[in-house]
Amino acid sequence: MKIIIVTDAWYPQVNGVVRTLDETSKQLKKLGHEVKLISPEGFLTIPCPTYPEIRLSLFPGAKVSSMIREFNPDCLHISTEGPLGLSARGYASRNGLAFTSAYHTRFPEYVHARTKLPLKLTYSFLRWFHSRSELVMVPTEEVKKDLIKYKIGNPKIWSRGVDLEIFKPKKGRRKNKKPILLNVGRVAVEKNLEEFLKIDLPYEKWVVGDGPALKELKKKYPEVIFHGAKNKEELEYYYNKADVFVFPSKTDTFGLVLLEAMACGLPVAAFPVSGPLDVIGSSNAGCLNSSLKEACKKALLIPRKVPREYAKTFSWEATSKTFETYLVSIRDKDTTYNIEDNPHKGNTGVTRALHAAKNSWSGLIFALREESAFRQEMFLVIISLSIILITEVSTIEIIFMIFATSLVLIVELLNSSVEAAIDRISFEYHGLSKRAKDYGSAAVMISLFLWTLIHGLVLFNLISF
Repeated sequence: MKIIIVTDAWYPQVNGVVRTLDETSKQLKKLGHEVKLISPEGFLTIPCPTYPEIRLSLFPGAKVSSMIREFNPDCLHISTEGPLGLSARGYASRNGLAFTSAYHTRFPEYVHARTKLPLKLTYSFLRWFHSRSELVMVPTEEVKKDLIKYKIGNPKIWSRGVDLEIFKPKKGRRKNKKPILLNVGRVAVEKNLEEFLKIDLPYEKWVVGDGPALKELKKKYPEVIFHGAKNKEELEYYYNKADVFVFPSKTDTFGLVLLEAMACGLPVAAFPVSGPLDVIGSSNAGCLNSSLKEACKKALLIPRKVPREYAKTFSWEATSKTFETYLVSIRDKDTTYNIEDNPHKGNTGVTRALHAAKNSWSGLIFALREESAFRQEMFLVIISLSIILITEVSTIEIIFMIFATSLVLIVELLNSSVEAAIDRISFEYHGLSKRAKDYGSAAVMISLFLWTLIHGLVLFNLISF
């Protein structure tokens, strides 16, 4: 199959969404599919306010539509709700195309944490965005329940995987003199990172990642070692060096770093909330506790082989096959109207206006030359002008007279259009064809009645005075 995946999140961002889409596209190619990613690469972008690592594409609509049309996919998946996702959704909606979508993170909670924007408003947007999606892929059961609660789309669970060849225990690992607590992820307010940094334990604390809160937290917690952002190959060293992986977030829907840490044999300490509950559950690969301090102390006692064996149950191959089964046919192209395929809709801007004026003039010439009814109704224009010029009528009466006269001509042109379209299809008698022409004739009759009524009232008013 030919598959298009549209995402506003892509490299150089380093996060779970990017890694998930990267790995999924690779696995789909291994399964024999042709995959095209539409990402901010190649678009004019600006940094997202408060989240500059995210690049927002400017006016991508025309280019996204062109890319989808040229690739001519069998399946369309819209992964994010940003400008590119909105453009792809718009294209699909205009052309009656089926697509799937995804919900990766607790977007409303993220926005609320940063801007205090009401959750209700953001969830309303998500409800609208996913309303045309055939199904919404979500990472966990808890997130599925959230979407059902807020009546967002048709959620289906699409789990995550981990590269067990990259993320694996290091042979000959030496025990640290002082236990090391590690967090990997974006350094931002929505990650609830301070709950980890303020834990009062005689352990080292390491943070790997970058983000808008990094400078402030470095200053506030000088005892913490901040290592900055690392690629996935580099992360393996930190996972193996640490003793406990601390995950303080209460908004993440899955937390891919949890799988990476466990694949390296690193036990997890986290709050018992959605994400950790879904990933770790009752596996004994970590400790979930309302007290993050207690969770860290208990996680330190977990043998490293336990999280490693549990991580083996997750694979990118399995999750990609699930993704594949969820995809829907974009629909039969023979029955789908694409405006870009219409040769008469290729002009834009000034060119479109000039062509429209030329075609409008041609329409008037055809009507005068070939439509006797239109020629007869032009006498109504002469009558109206005569009344206006030789009598003392008020401004409001003039407006009504011009309106009534214009309406007759407009309706007659539309009626002639209907008749021409029907005759183009067939000259043979058909009940529906007759009905369509009769509807048009009735519309003309009503407009003529309105013209007569208005002009009659004007003349009556003149005579009465």
